[in-house]
Amino acid sequence: MKIHTGKMPYKCDSCDAEFSRRSFLLSHMQIHNVEKRYKCETCAAAFSQRSHLQSHMRKHTVEKPYKCETCSAAFSHECHMQIHNRIHTGEKPYKCQTCDAAFSQRSYLKGHITIHTGEKPYKCELCDAAFSKRSDLQRHVRTHSGEKPYKCDRCGAAFSRKSTLHRHIRIHTGDKQYNCEQCGAAFSRRSILQTHMTIHTGEESLVCEQCGAVFSRKSSLQRHMRIHTGEKPYKCIICDAAFSQRSNLQRHIRIHPGDTLYICEPCGAVFSQKSSLQRHMRIHTGEKTYNC
Repeated sequence: MKIHTGKMPYKCDSCDAEFSRRSFLLSHMQIHNVEKRYKCETCAAAFSQRSHLQSHMRKHTVEKPYKCETCSAAFSHECHMQIHNRIHTGEKPYKCQTCDAAFSQRSYLKGHITIHTGEKPYKCELCDAAFSKRSDLQRHVRTHSGEKPYKCDRCGAAFSRKSTLHRHIRIHTGDKQYNCEQCGAAFSRRSILQTHMTIHTGEESLVCEQCGAVFSRKSSLQRHMRIHTGEKPYKCIICDAAFSQRSNLQRHIRIHPGDTLYICEPCGAVFSQKSSLQRHMRIHTGEKTYNC
């Protein structure tokens, strides 16, 4: 089997496509050189072949004719189903030449290579955050916008991550893919399986009564519960924004670069006045300035 290195030295001058071989690039260039007489009536897209238009139309119709024979997953394109099948077969044809890591998709390999190079080409326009993967940047931007693009077709629930939507859908489908190796019991979520495993191990754990998520620390459970309660105790002292986690607030305050802020290094608390930070620091130092 050919080893894929992830290197793409041949680039298309007309678009951002990249290829590992010159022949692939030349074949791709025909897309730009031929007449595109097959036009989509729903959007402005145009194609040189009718089959390409038919494939494109599935984006509008949500048609998914390619079904996985192993599970209930369905796809609009055959290539997407082939990539999905690697989950079941364990095939990982894309290998890193620097270490022993292997991946099922080329995009995963390209993202992994940045671990070795340290490259972070995807930068947030709202703050100073930078990422090695475009998908990580897209997820990060939603912390600023509050966007939840992944919607459940059955109940209308919306999520900021596709993986969260997939977990949610199991509530409707009854899919139970997490199996207990001890007794064979099956569950729709890994967290519920982890809860169940305490029956066998005798280990005590903290369980969310709303969704079954399991935590080893009370503080982690308390942070998680804000997802259900909507509580946002961390408020921006400059604008009206509020957040459920301190880390999200810290990312947000970078939007206000012109304002002087005082941040506590031990815990990350933010203050607009230096005197407020100094008073706060006594929590960490144990200092008592006023004697009875």
